[in-house]
Amino acid sequence: MARPIVGIIGNQHLINDQYPAHAGGSMNSEAVSAVSHCLPLLVPADPRFLSVEELLETCDGFLLTGGRPNVHPEEYGEEWTEAHGNYDRARDAIVLPLVRACVERGQPFFGICRGFQEVNVAMGGTLYPEIRDLPGRMNHRMPPDGTLEEKFALRHIVTLSEGGVFHRLFGSTEVMTNTLHGQGIKRPGARIVIEGHAPDGTPEAIHVKDAPGFTLSVQWHPEWDAANDPVSRPLFEAFGRAVHDWAAGQGSELRRSA
Repeated sequence: MARPIVGIIGNQHLINDQYPAHAGGSMNSEAVSAVSHCLPLLVPADPRFLSVEELLETCDGFLLTGGRPNVHPEEYGEEWTEAHGNYDRARDAIVLPLVRACVERGQPFFGICRGFQEVNVAMGGTLYPEIRDLPGRMNHRMPPDGTLEEKFALRHIVTLSEGGVFHRLFGSTEVMTNTLHGQGIKRPGARIVIEGHAPDGTPEAIHVKDAPGFTLSVQWHPEWDAANDPVSRPLFEAFGRAVHDWAAGQGSELRRSA
């Protein structure tokens, strides 16, 4: 039997600083395939090539990946400054309405890092351009040097709300995570429930209140060593179950009625 399809949101990339490409980290595909037990499909997130409606009909769920470009601040009512960094307006144009459509339909998505921030912006929230510049905040960015293992190493605790979705999933109110991000939530969007915080107060785990489908999103990078990490694996397993349920139920019903 064919596996359900997870659309993995790609990022624009220049090969050798010249050749334009859409790219996605192989660890995302590995986590979706090996842990979520779904078929990973890289999505060129650009409205020139596809529409949100086509994605909803083609894929059963979506992995909103991390990436170096940030959500453009105009998407949350602010002017761009150098502190906001690079951006990808094409990805904004696809993912923000995709998130809202998935929330309404109950179609599952899992947000990671930039994807976590996209979910907040899609629901009307705002972002800080640079967390480390705020008083009392730590530097959440990827270490500039070292191996991949060192860059993705666990670096801080995330404290989770007692009795919340994440607490129930992990069986604990404290988990250790990596951290590789510059921006973060400033004002949560409508229906955004923050259930996890770093020691400096930075939001790290969210979901959309009363959404009929899977909407869990995290600020860290659980795709790293997802098959073995005791925090990453439950996330991708739960996401996979939601995608399989969608494909077996609501997703097939929508396809039969199309």
